[in-house]
Amino acid sequence: MALDTGTEALARLAEEHIDHRFKGLPPDAAGLTVAELAGQRRNLFTGGFTTPVLALSAERLEHNLKLMETYAARHGLAFAPHGKTSMAPQLFHRQIEHGAWGITLAVPHQVRVARAFGVQRVFLANELVDASALRWVSAELDADPDFRFIAYVDSVRGVELMDAALRGAVRPVDVVVELAAGEGARTGVRTEAECAAVADAVAAAPTLRLAGVAGYEGEVPGADPEKVHAWLRRLVALAADFDKAGRFAGLDEIVLSAGGSAWFDAVADVFAEVPELSVPVLKLLRSGAYVSHDDGHYREVTPFNRVPSEGALEPAFRLWSQVVSRPSAEQAFTNAGKRDAAYDLHLPFAQVVRPADGGPQRPATGIEVTGLSDQHTWLRTAGEAELQVGDWLGMGLSHPCTSFDKWQLIPVAEADGTVVDYIRTFF
Repeated sequence: MALDTGTEALARLAEEHIDHRFKGLPPDAAGLTVAELAGQRRNLFTGGFTTPVLALSAERLEHNLKLMETYAARHGLAFAPHGKTSMAPQLFHRQIEHGAWGITLAVPHQVRVARAFGVQRVFLANELVDASALRWVSAELDADPDFRFIAYVDSVRGVELMDAALRGAVRPVDVVVELAAGEGARTGVRTEAECAAVADAVAAAPTLRLAGVAGYEGEVPGADPEKVHAWLRRLVALAADFDKAGRFAGLDEIVLSAGGSAWFDAVADVFAEVPELSVPVLKLLRSGAYVSHDDGHYREVTPFNRVPSEGALEPAFRLWSQVVSRPSAEQAFTNAGKRDAAYDLHLPFAQVVRPADGGPQRPATGIEVTGLSDQHTWLRTAGEAELQVGDWLGMGLSHPCTSFDKWQLIPVAEADGTVVDYIRTFF
């Protein structure tokens, strides 16, 4: 039933009408449904799209989906990619079609989006203490026996609040104790002794069930391979100690989860060392940025740089803007800004120019992005830069999570510019 609901909800996205809400789309497409516009297979550059417009590469998106499916399978990992990256149910379903166990999320709103589109397995990488949200999750669990939900716990107080909110629930909520990545790191329980105290509190709460342990190695202070591997071994040892103590009695599987987008090779290494426990272990990887990858931060930190024999992710985003001012030989401005481009980790990267006169696309030689205003990109142009008012500038972006969130409907374009689909986001 939930799968049918998800399929129907996805179909309704295609029935949504194009209007002023969706920036960058052709003005003459107003009133068409998304499906009708996609069926026209317009060209991104000649089909009436307005700048700025963000596009995803159809080929690179599919490449990234396949690569991480293969990687997880090769290393014996279940995969729950973090959905907060895209908040795009169409991509959630493509990830699941490519072998994902489920979807990781961070806050209640995101879980509601996933459930509205039929996602049956959700890992919430956060402690959930909001009583209204907990009651909603409980109702979802009670109404759908196939729905699997797992959340972090990282304090006795949190366990107490969860238990109080869930009184009267039919099904207990599965939780995993979050081990902190170290002193001064983000969330999580700081010591193994405190982890045991939290686990004891879960055991005493009839509305909760201890399902495993988890954490996020990306928060290890001063992270390097040695420190990350050492922390992951602590996490594995915690699971083994809990199991030896009988804390997982009655489970069909023990959940062991870690993995952002910078150290999943270390997760694969250490999870391969997990000893035999009383029941099988679900080794759950949660990397999310891979789906679009990027031209900045994740290009620099991706584990595939360390293990090139395993493949390489490809940046799938490109932001197109138009030169609207060329006040001097050393300066130019385009019409994209902070409302359109991620800028929290790096500024955008000038990559290619498409001349306004229809000439061939060329590298953005001698062009550097130096700043962003709300609706302008500041460019420094060297002597070799060929750039005129009206030209389109294609820019790479850094940080997928703050790229997707600025666009409600994103064209998916093939290499020749043919737009074949539109991705709807829900932030």
